[in-house]
Amino acid sequence: MKLIFTILGSGSSLGVPSIDGNFGNCNPKNKKNYRTRCCALLSTNKFNLLIDTSPDIRHQFLKNKIKSIDYVFYTHPHADQTHGINDLRLFYLKNRKQIPVFANKITSKYLLSTFKYCFKKTNIFYPPIMKLKSLKKNHSFLGNKINIKSFEVAHGSINSMCYIINNKLAYASDVSSIKKKDYSNLFKLKYFVVDCLREEPHPSHYNLEKILSLINVIKPKYTILTNLHSSLDYDRLKKIIPKFVIPAYDGMKLIIN
Repeated sequence: MKLIFTILGSGSSLGVPSIDGNFGNCNPKNKKNYRTRCCALLSTNKFNLLIDTSPDIRHQFLKNKIKSIDYVFYTHPHADQTHGINDLRLFYLKNRKQIPVFANKITSKYLLSTFKYCFKKTNIFYPPIMKLKSLKKNHSFLGNKINIKSFEVAHGSINSMCYIINNKLAYASDVSSIKKKDYSNLFKLKYFVVDCLREEPHPSHYNLEKILSLINVIKPKYTILTNLHSSLDYDRLKKIIPKFVIPAYDGMKLIIN
């Protein structure tokens, strides 16, 4: 069974270019500098698990030819990771089956208050399309062939989730710090897909210096930098980081097993 992790979106909250067409320092001639908001897909030939529902999800699904969704996991309750949720209505209409959604308490509360109609019957003509479930420390799918562990990381004033898939890939798209007691979850990774907003420090995100310092400790085989701001041009960034550290781009696929 081939297990594939696709980075559907690799950009920060405004995307690249931003809505006014501004590319910042990014060269518009390089397609890898076109970045939609962070979102990811874990898939086999019979299984699709989505991490976050970015505002760009419709474009991301069309580009990657995604035809079904079995589960949704959320990292945190910010708009750039949740506000594409309505586009998943199609999959309920196709299957007449609610999509299971896993989120921590703060994200669950936000989803229920902001998108109540997705989870509760609010109108006779619009049945709920999703079923909210409690996020546990471990979830298994496909007869234990897929295992997802989770733990909380700091994301400025709130917490976000880090997901670890089959002990080989960790995904932490929005993070400003990780407690040292949790480093043990990150040893012996094949891929560490992690927030790297920009070179300058930021109160809610890792910057380049902080993430390079962290990976010197946990030593993943490969580190993939995501949530990239328009100040980080793909080619320039690639030149100033080690060879085992790679800037993410939309549509990037990582083979987990």
